[in-house]
Amino acid sequence: MTDALRPMTKQRLYEQVLERLRQYVAEGGLRAGDRLPPERDLAQRLGVSRASVKQAIVVLEVQGLVEARHGGGTYLVRDSLDTEPVERMVERRRRLPDVLEAREALETKLAELAAERRTEDDLAAMRSALGVMTEEIEAGGHGVEGDRLFHAAVTAAAHSSLLAEFMRSIAEQIAESRTESLRQPGRPSRSLSQHRAILDAIAAGRPRQAAAAMRRHVRTVAKVRLLDWEPGEESQDPGGGPVLGRPVSSPPRPPPHS
Repeated sequence: MTDALRPMTKQRLYEQVLERLRQYVAEGGLRAGDRLPPERDLAQRLGVSRASVKQAIVVLEVQGLVEARHGGGTYLVRDSLDTEPVERMVERRRRLPDVLEAREALETKLAELAAERRTEDDLAAMRSALGVMTEEIEAGGHGVEGDRLFHAAVTAAAHSSLLAEFMRSIAEQIAESRTESLRQPGRPSRSLSQHRAILDAIAAGRPRQAAAAMRRHVRTVAKVRLLDWEPGEESQDPGGGPVLGRPVSSPPRPPPHS
């Protein structure tokens, strides 16, 4: 049944704040490492409550675009604030637990079978994937392609056509969960280390150890900010103030954080 005629919703106020912040960063020429103005200043200049600004900052954190340092301000992680639509985030948040549950069930068994059935070619493919992931991380990336190649190699090493078909059927959702996980602060290097533990167990021919290592890994993947995020429903300022009545101007670019 079509979802096209679902009830219309007003744009949440913090979504308007997000758009103003995106413009501010673009027009001010800010880059990764630059600091955003304090929340109190943003709220005053935009004519909204600090709660609305805080919600916008949380959305940017969830998307891996800024880093909020305790007592130290909010800094850009990327050179822009090109955010994805909030409704898309809401939908992904809704389906992510089911995807992670399926990944744990399938990939734990695949790792177990891989430890029993892997060939030298299979092990070479896993080592190659970890090499790709290492290079990506050292270059400042998240290691997404190396991660994909590693899990694909584990799936192939299990030599189970039906389980491989199950994995292909949810490949798009798995890719989504991979990206969500690897943009968490510090996650790429941790995932790489966990992949190495999985490979060691598979290479040693230890099915139970391989399954346990994969289970630990997928449960780490499940720890993402998105699942702790509450979208909020307000469409006007809680304090009754104007909706973005005073736009942020573009002051000189702040010095990058050293």
